[in-house]
Amino acid sequence: MEYLVLARKFRPQCFEEVVGQEHVVKTLKNAISQGRVAHAFLFAGPRGIGKTSVARILAKSLNCEKGPTPTPCGECANCKEITDGRSLDVREIDGASNRGIDEIRELRENVKFAPAASKYKVYIIDEVHMLTREAFNALLKTLEEPPAHVIFIFATTESHKVPATIMSRCQCYDFRRISLKEIIANLGKIAAAEGIQISKNALGWIAEAGDGSMRDAQSVFDQVISYAGKEIQDADVEENLGLKDRKYLFALSAAVIKKNAGACLNILEEAYLAGIDLKHFYQRLLKHFRDLLLVKIAGDDSDTFDIASEQIEKLKNQCENITRETLQRYVEILIAEEDALRRSQEARVKLETIVVRMAYLEPIIPLGEIISTIESIEQRIGTDLSGAEGGETEPVPGDRDVRNRQNSVMKKENGIFSTADFNHFTGNSCSESLESISNRLKVFIKKENPLLGAKTDTAEFIGYENGCLTLGFPANSIFYEDIKSKHQKDKLAEIIRKFFQKNVEIKITLVEVEKSNASGNNARGKANTINEVKREAINHPILQKVMDEFSGAEIREIKARNDAD
Repeated sequence: MEYLVLARKFRPQCFEEVVGQEHVVKTLKNAISQGRVAHAFLFAGPRGIGKTSVARILAKSLNCEKGPTPTPCGECANCKEITDGRSLDVREIDGASNRGIDEIRELRENVKFAPAASKYKVYIIDEVHMLTREAFNALLKTLEEPPAHVIFIFATTESHKVPATIMSRCQCYDFRRISLKEIIANLGKIAAAEGIQISKNALGWIAEAGDGSMRDAQSVFDQVISYAGKEIQDADVEENLGLKDRKYLFALSAAVIKKNAGACLNILEEAYLAGIDLKHFYQRLLKHFRDLLLVKIAGDDSDTFDIASEQIEKLKNQCENITRETLQRYVEILIAEEDALRRSQEARVKLETIVVRMAYLEPIIPLGEIISTIESIEQRIGTDLSGAEGGETEPVPGDRDVRNRQNSVMKKENGIFSTADFNHFTGNSCSESLESISNRLKVFIKKENPLLGAKTDTAEFIGYENGCLTLGFPANSIFYEDIKSKHQKDKLAEIIRKFFQKNVEIKITLVEVEKSNASGNNARGKANTINEVKREAINHPILQKVMDEFSGAEIREIKARNDAD
């Protein structure tokens, strides 16, 4: 007996054996049981998912000697003839090679004659969309009102090419792609029946190669058996299906996620030297990142997608420390560059540039997380501001005078000077206080440069020695490092020169805040707390990323918000 390929040997012979088309099977079985069988059917769907097989089973159900019945016996003469394809009353016509009007005219003449040995004449026309427009028009009248003994079953992979006038005269059934799990289960049954030893991993790879088509998967399985025999190793399947690039996928995606561009290039180099087709590899890489994104979004429900179960856990581990937005951006980059790589004469160079671009892509922070973090910072600033304001108390009588005297008379230790020294330096002959001069200078700086004035508002004039004016910033000042830079320092020196009408060298330093039990110093301590929160805000990574996104942006001022705001 000649060899039958697996797709023919294990073809479904009854409705119960049909895989993945339960919605079609249930409707047809009920129609047969209730005696509501239509005179014309249209089966539409991808290749290799059971359209023609269901058409044959329907023909057997209608013509079985024990029927019509939803469970044909498979033993009677009619069932056997239909199974073997030699029944005179069940004709299978190839629409691609019998597409003209002459063939349809012949069919119209033949339908008038009664069946030879069965109850119904069944015409199965495969790839019916290939018929010409004239052939479809010639079929219309017969299709609408055929003889009672005639059943038409049309099968097509491109239902959109079938005229609406034909579809309106048929009961239309949409066949679905078969899931990965169902194909794996079917291949496992075939392996058991044929005495073949093969791992579930290898069956999964074969099922993936079928791309939702049971017939394609069975044909691939047939090919693998021919290659490896009855005992099939995973390596045999990888070699036969060209899956040796699989190991590079996880390695490359891991390097991209870790932002290791060098490792990405090394992996691509190794794949290239191993003889991998880089254009085909790119398609698999796109699917791999798509699987990562699906697993990241679906989580524990990932098994609902057509992803091999043994791969899901590895995918979950790899995408654990990366955001959904970043993975989505990776997929978008790969999709956007797909056409360019396919047309490129230097697929290797193009793929390298794409992968390096992905590796250097900055992590994308979800908008909700940005808003939440900003709100958290604002809340902390507002809380600290409220505490600072609540901590202030009215000074006791005479306390303000004491503080004024402390500000206007300073010890001459370590270069610190008095109001008289300062007036001598500035050329003032009046007894204007040091605090007053300092305030006027700060107002002048804000007028000349508002941004610089806001940054120096917390500074104090510490001393003047050898033509150098020392400005002291609190230890927790958020603008200390900025003002200390040469550019800002030169700008500040120019403004102070204009104020005093003479050249002045500027020295920027930090000063320790004096600790005191006085209520004023307590308020200053609260303010310093606010400054610390402001420093944290200005150095926060999210704010830095916002600054990076908007070229030329500047931080003019950090304001604390209280509940009244």
